[in-house]
Amino acid sequence: MSPRRSEREIWSRVLSMVLLGSLCYGLPWQVFAAPADASAVLRIQGSNTVGAKLAPMLVSGFFEAQGLKDVRVSDGPVANEQRIEALDAQGQRLHATVAAHGTGTGFAALADGSTDLAAASRPIKPKEQQALVGLGDLTSAAAEQVIAIDGLAIVVHPDNPLGALDTRAVARLFAGEVTNWRELGGADMPVRIHARDDRSGTYDTFNELVLGAHGKALTASARRYESNDELAAAVGRDRGAIGFVGLASIGSVKALGIVDGESQPMAPDLTTVATEDYPLSRRLFLYAAPNDQSPWTRAFIDFVHSKAGQQIVGQSGYVAQSVEAVRTQPQDGMPAFYRQLASDARRLTVNFRFDEGSAQLDNKALRDIARVAEYLHAQKRSIGSAALVGFGDPKSDPSRAALLSKLRAMTVRRELVKHGVYVRDINGLGSELPVASNEGSGGRVKNRRVEIWIY
Repeated sequence: MSPRRSEREIWSRVLSMVLLGSLCYGLPWQVFAAPADASAVLRIQGSNTVGAKLAPMLVSGFFEAQGLKDVRVSDGPVANEQRIEALDAQGQRLHATVAAHGTGTGFAALADGSTDLAAASRPIKPKEQQALVGLGDLTSAAAEQVIAIDGLAIVVHPDNPLGALDTRAVARLFAGEVTNWRELGGADMPVRIHARDDRSGTYDTFNELVLGAHGKALTASARRYESNDELAAAVGRDRGAIGFVGLASIGSVKALGIVDGESQPMAPDLTTVATEDYPLSRRLFLYAAPNDQSPWTRAFIDFVHSKAGQQIVGQSGYVAQSVEAVRTQPQDGMPAFYRQLASDARRLTVNFRFDEGSAQLDNKALRDIARVAEYLHAQKRSIGSAALVGFGDPKSDPSRAALLSKLRAMTVRRELVKHGVYVRDINGLGSELPVASNEGSGGRVKNRRVEIWIY
């Protein structure tokens, strides 16, 4: 057994006792000292979307929550790397590192042991999961942590008169098949493509949800960027530009409304992204080896999921996993039952989602159950105030989609009961009201959902 592993096991026992006291008595908890070898207490590597701003902010907030002092963030030895330092109670300086070179680099770093957490702006791929099987199941709830929701915004120069595009038109633009904006009803000016680099999870997500979904490939003439902010800044300087960035990097450029399949045009705003109804919404992740997490890693994960951690997520420009009740405008195209629901009740800003052909809640949904229950208890609406509405994708059997949509709502009801919440009624609307195209797997995942409303 290595000295590093032995030290981690000792810390694990100590922290477990402290955390137990925190859970039982509401006491503050903290990791009290720096490691003896002065190595980083926490290492995060991977997605630029996560690592450029969000991860350093979360680490800083985590250090402060531990009672550490003099927290500082500084640039690392190379671009897109940062070091977060602080002083512990004994006056010893400790630090964490964040390297943001693309989602794929995070999983590679997990494989060679050079990181504690892989930051990702997409789910782990099967081949990556297989390469890391020695670390445990990277898709398990202990390994996969959804830390924030992001919207992949399609951005243009503020002077571009277009307000919305469907995903097919976006795919044709980025494939180089549309070369002048007038072909889409815009101004007479050439189109110039700006895109993230191949190592980016942002690019992987765009490639899957837009290009791949329509059988297209990115044009070789696209200008490529390692940073979302750098790409957005370039689009802001070019009237003919179009690009894609994470929600936090929109800044002063213009985000287009997006139509996917039979969905209505949706802009990436807080509500549509929080519910993941926005067609290009996505989850941001941290992955850790489920069977070998240091006490610092586990404590950091707990902090990220806490109210304080999610507040930092919101401050960073991403969408926090918090629960709010919002009004939804009834529309003529809605089924009569749903239109009445929109008139009488408010929708919570969380959707529960499921694997294909399954009524099993995913990892995010399991945590969202607890968040929703806490919200309903605080609002004194835990008994008879909530309604669940399940949805599915039609595939080849619409009647099966209707059945599964009801079963999914029943699954959510069962989990809420475990938290002392008793819903008013449940309904299954099958494949009605899609929020994304059913032609690709990504769209079908979005359509397999359960909404929760309160009266």
